[in-house]
Amino acid sequence: MSVETKAPESMFAYVVVAARRARQLMAGAPPLIENPRTLKNTRIATDELDMGLLEYELPAKAEEEEGKAKK
Repeated sequence: MSVETKAPESMFAYVVVAARRARQLMAGAPPLIENPRTLKNTRIATDELDMGLLEYELPAKAEEEEGKAKK
């Protein structure tokens, strides 16, 4: 797995990463943006993702294929 900081190209991956960050914010994690333009956790999460402030991991291609075969 590789650590990424730019927004994922896949819309599904983008939504998953943003949703996980929004849950962290709801649980009390501080925003990575100094002056968020809104208080909505989902908007703060997407802004952080668009700015490249979040680190996340995507599974490698081999792991993706392996996961599909198990279903």
